[in-house]
Amino acid sequence: MNQDVPTTMQAVVTSGQGGPEVLSLAEIPTPRPAAGEVLIRVAAAGMNRADVMQRKGFYPPPPGASETIGLEVSGHIAAVAEGVTSWQIGEPCVALLAGGGYADYVAVPAPQVIPPPPGIDLITAAGVLEVAATVLSNARVAQLKPGETFVVHGGAGGIGSFAIPYAKALGCTVWTTAGSADKLDMCRALGADLAVDYHEDWAAAFADAGGADVILDNQGARYLESNVSVLRPDGRLVIIGLQGGRKAEIDLNAVLRKRNHVIATSLRSRPLEQKAEICATVVAEVWPMIADGRIPAAPTITYPAAEVAAAHAYFDSGDHRGKLVLTFGG
Repeated sequence: MNQDVPTTMQAVVTSGQGGPEVLSLAEIPTPRPAAGEVLIRVAAAGMNRADVMQRKGFYPPPPGASETIGLEVSGHIAAVAEGVTSWQIGEPCVALLAGGGYADYVAVPAPQVIPPPPGIDLITAAGVLEVAATVLSNARVAQLKPGETFVVHGGAGGIGSFAIPYAKALGCTVWTTAGSADKLDMCRALGADLAVDYHEDWAAAFADAGGADVILDNQGARYLESNVSVLRPDGRLVIIGLQGGRKAEIDLNAVLRKRNHVIATSLRSRPLEQKAEICATVVAEVWPMIADGRIPAAPTITYPAAEVAAAHAYFDSGDHRGKLVLTFGG
C-alpha cells in the first residue's frame, strides 16, 4: 500500500443497535485494497435510508462487506492494487459501496469507482451516485418508457429529488407524494406534474388522474394495497424500501386482472458485474443529464463526521430535503 496511507483511520462505529446515540468516531485499522480494488481517501460520504436501517439492526451488510455504515463516497484515489489500470493516485472519484463509507478510507472494487459528475463539487458529489444508480437501475427493471406516467414516493428526499427530473428527462409524466406544503412546492419546481400530500388520500388523487404505469416505492407494506389500486393495466410496482413494514396482504385478483407486475429489488446486494454495469451506465447516461442541467444538483446539507449522531438525528426527523452528507478529511 502507498507509504503515505496511515495504518489506522477515523471511522464511524456503533455501540449497538438503536438511535443516533449509538454512533461515534473511533480509530480502526485502515483497509488494504485487494487485487482489483482501489483505496479511496474519503472527502464525504452520502447518507441514505439504508444507513438508518443498518444502524437500527434491520439491514446488515452482505457477506464479506465492511460492517462500517456507508454506501457511497467521494474522494481521491489513495492507493491502487494489483490488476487496476484505470485509476491513478490522486484522481478525484465517487464510488458505490456495499459498506464502509463512513470512514477516512475505503477499499472498493475498481469497476464501482467512477469520475465525479461534471460541474458538481466533490462534497455534493458524495450524495449523487447511490440515488442515480438506484433510480436508473430500477427504471430499467420497470422498463419505464417515454410517455408513461411515473410515480415516486417521497419526492423531496434523496431518491425522489433525483427521480423526478430524471423521469421528466426521459419524457414521462411524473407524480409524487411529500409531507408538507414547502416540500410539495420543491417537487413541483423539480418538474413534478402532480404532487400530493401523503397525509391525504394520495391514492384516490392518482387514480382520479388516470393511474400510473410505474411506481417506485420506498414504503413497502404500508402502501402495497394503495399502490396496486393506482396501477394501470400492465403497470409495474417496484419496491425499493420497507420503511412502512415488511408484511402486507395483497388481492392477487386485482394484480391478475390488470396484468400488473410487483417487483422488489436491492442495489446493495447485487454482484460486482451488475454494479459495474450500472456505474458505467450512470456515467454514459446520467452524467450528461447533470452536465446540461436536465437533472439539477439536489439540496445538500453537510455535517462533519464527528457530528454523525446529530446528522442521523436530523435525518430521522424527516425535516431535510435532498441529501445529507458527512465530511471527512479527504
